[in-house]
Amino acid sequence: MDKKQLIKQIEDLRKSRVITYLTSDRQGPMNARVAMDIIPVISKQLRKIGKTDKIDFFLYSAGGDTMVPWRLVSMMREYCNKFSVLIPYKAHSAATMISLGADEIVMSDLSELSPIDPSTANVFNPQDPQNPQNKIPISVEDVMAYFDLAKNKFGIKNDADLAKIFNKFVEANPQIHPLSLGNVNRTHNLIRILAKRLLKSHKSPMREEKIEKIVDDFTEKLYSHQYFIGRKEAKEDLGLENVVFADENLAKAMTDLYEEYAKEMELGAMWNPEIELGPNAAQNRKSYKIAFIESADVSNRFELTLDYKKQQANVMQQTPQGPIQVSQEQINFRPVGQGWK
Repeated sequence: MDKKQLIKQIEDLRKSRVITYLTSDRQGPMNARVAMDIIPVISKQLRKIGKTDKIDFFLYSAGGDTMVPWRLVSMMREYCNKFSVLIPYKAHSAATMISLGADEIVMSDLSELSPIDPSTANVFNPQDPQNPQNKIPISVEDVMAYFDLAKNKFGIKNDADLAKIFNKFVEANPQIHPLSLGNVNRTHNLIRILAKRLLKSHKSPMREEKIEKIVDDFTEKLYSHQYFIGRKEAKEDLGLENVVFADENLAKAMTDLYEEYAKEMELGAMWNPEIELGPNAAQNRKSYKIAFIESADVSNRFELTLDYKKQQANVMQQTPQGPIQVSQEQINFRPVGQGWK
């Protein structure tokens, strides 16, 4: 079955309307993230569907902008009585936050969530010693863990000693600007606020202490952004009682639909500029589908077009006589077009 038929099959099984959203997690320039530009695209999809009882949001993404989930979920809720997320495989980071805002989180044995502790990057972050033009992202949880180590593992409690610990952190090499730590704290607080608002948006209210525990677990107590959470752990250990185990028919339909997208987006395929250029070619142009938003009625995709070109470049090389410049063949690439279609 093609994608449209599979979307309709899921709608029949769920007695719902389905909107899909998938972002590419390929390495290199084809990597796509949850971004605010999806809001007007999904708005058009919702207006086409109109007010309905149930909307299922079929979601695959490795994460992205943490400001998107609340805007997206609150918009979705204007068009339905019950908002559910269907997770065929990965729903990490910002995609996990979207899932926290759903009345139901429908998961198969392949589905996975992740912690929602972000990394921050702004002008005050330290320079990357390997590439001075780039800034090193700071993991919010790494900062929290550093001070937790000082206070709870080494027993450092008084203000003077904590100030010394703080100074050691700031004076690290490369140096960490105090304002970058302020940004870390602001982001940490914001994530907690957004996660609470998403959990409170459910049609069935949750107890405050339950919300606090879920937020603590997803922001602080899993200790690694690479800790991936299956459906059993999400429901039984982390307290997401709204997790629904997809039955065999629904799980197969979800996996089949994901695999159709995976083929079209070439998910899992290695990206190599030489292969993309092609044998015996000096120049080539290729387009890639790196995100989809679709329903049974409307199809939108984000396309990225890259130009590949073989060029000669001078590279510094060390010899016994000293450094010399050697001409070397390189393949350069540049974007020449991108956007939603």
